[in-house]
Amino acid sequence: MHHVLRAKDIRLRAAYPGNSKAFTRCSLVDEAAGSVHMGVGLCALKAGGRIDAHVHSFEESFYVLEGEPTLILDGRGYPLLPGACGLVPVGVAHAWLGPAKGDAKWIDMMAPQPRAKGGPQDTFFLGPPATANMQAFDIRDPRSRNLFRMAEDDIVLDKLKVGARKDAPAVSASMNTALLAYSGIALKMLVDQRLDAQLHTMFMIEYQPGGVAHPHDHPMEESYVILDGEVEAVGDGKRYTLKKGDVFWTGVGCVHAFYNTSKSTVRWLETQSPQLPGRHGYRFSRDWEYLKEKLAAEKRKARTSPGKN
Repeated sequence: MHHVLRAKDIRLRAAYPGNSKAFTRCSLVDEAAGSVHMGVGLCALKAGGRIDAHVHSFEESFYVLEGEPTLILDGRGYPLLPGACGLVPVGVAHAWLGPAKGDAKWIDMMAPQPRAKGGPQDTFFLGPPATANMQAFDIRDPRSRNLFRMAEDDIVLDKLKVGARKDAPAVSASMNTALLAYSGIALKMLVDQRLDAQLHTMFMIEYQPGGVAHPHDHPMEESYVILDGEVEAVGDGKRYTLKKGDVFWTGVGCVHAFYNTSKSTVRWLETQSPQLPGRHGYRFSRDWEYLKEKLAAEKRKARTSPGKN
């Protein structure tokens, strides 16, 4: 099972009525798309807007697309910039404040999937945002355990070939700065267990021209929000050209593939839920087709071998 949502069909609507101001959201992936593990949305908050303090019975991650909203997390206020991301753990109080000017937009990801309307309550509002101790988000501060920020260079392989200065204004070299590169594909992890996520992951993907992920499936769901460029995507045998703003979702067992046939890079924000298992998280169709062909060849050889009764 898979789902495609085109950018032109995304409509922001007022959310959390009575507990927010100038806040809108569009659900991109939910039970209507076929998902059972995740809820993904596009959020927008205008200058002077707010989302009241609240807690969820699910964990929530975010990635800031534009603008400078403020996240109040567990009593501390963090002004955020584009590229900022992080995790709100289950049951931790948080609120949002709009930017000083303009709009702020971010992608949110929730797991387990928020309950359907009319079901048991899973979001509990605590009141207007309280006065918080505002502090600039310092990526090098070890106390920023639930927050991170991806700079443009963080997914450019050539920029990571040379070691950073000790006093460089970035996080010290570790898995926080690691970049996975293969088959013309770069993967930059944003939210995982190191930020205390237990039920999902969020990461950035970039394909070079000619980059390919051959047909495969997973024991978890995935969502893909295209941020720049375009890519050919296949889901359950159907092919789509995905462009900036489009959303793609694949369910458990959906055989899917990606091909960057353009002359420029393509980048998207991807989420997974549940988290990728330690083994057997990827099942590539061509590996099992190879085995099928190998076994057939062995049978043919056995039938034609001398001395066979």
